Amino acid sequence: MNTPNASRPFDLLSNAIGKPVLVELKGNVSFRGNLKAFDVHMNLVLEDAEKLEDGHTKNKYGKLLLRGDNVLFISP
Repeated sequence: MNTPNASRPFDLLSNAIGKPVLVELKGNVSFRGNLKAFDVHMNLVLEDAEKLEDGHTKNKYGKLLLRGDNVLFISP
């Protein structure tokens, strides 16, 4: 990463707080929502979360906690 504000992986997540992110989980499950919080285990709290299927919204959730064990990637 060449940006000075994201020199470490958690810096990238810190900069994404309050912004939309795409999260891919094991089992080919995707969620999109605003990143509210995260911890060192990569547990994530999303607000205005949506479960995606084939790129389209399948279900909507208010707040959602995603367990870090299942996270494959997070795209800010």
